Order: sequence, then structure tokens, then C-alpha cells
Amino acid sequence: MQKQAVLNLLGLARRASRLTTGDQLVLGAIRSGDAKLVFVASDASANTRKKFSDKSSYYKVPLVTVFSKMDLSQAIGSDRSIIAVADAGFAKKMQELLT
Repeated sequence: MQKQAVLNLLGLARRASRLTTGDQLVLGAIRSGDAKLVFVASDASANTRKKFSDKSSYYKVPLVTVFSKMDLSQAIGSDRSIIAVADAGFAKKMQELLT
């Protein structure tokens, strides 16, 4: 697993405007099918983790919970614990690096 490479790709996706961040916006992206991969911080609240885990499994969107809020925030340059990747290419490469 190449965590740093995934975080670097998250930063690149942010600069390419291919990320959705924030609770409600990510939920909307999951429901609409725009989210190809969802990151939830490992130190997010239990309620938040459960909510996104349930939504992601229902809509069949892969969910990643291996990064802390600090890791995710530093990667994209803003304080976030929920991130959705809207680009299939970025999502595929990130999943490959995580396995």
C-alpha cells in the first residue's frame, strides 16, 4: 500500500477540480453517481463513519478509511474529513495503490 502516493493523487485531483468535499455535498455525489471513490477520515465520528459506510455500500461506491483527518486535510489543503473523488481515472489509480 502506497499511502503517500494516494495522498499526492488527492492533491492533484483537488487542483484538477475533481473532488467533492463536505458532508452534504459528498452524500449528494454518492446518490447521483458522481462519486467514484469516497474517503472518510479514520478519526471521524462513529456516526459519520457509519452514515458514509451505509450510503457507500448501498450505492456500491468504494470507501477508504485508512487516512486520518490530518492526512486528508494536508493532502487537499483544506480542513476536511469527507472527500469524494469524481473522476474514474483518479479513483482507479488510487484503488490500485491502496491494494
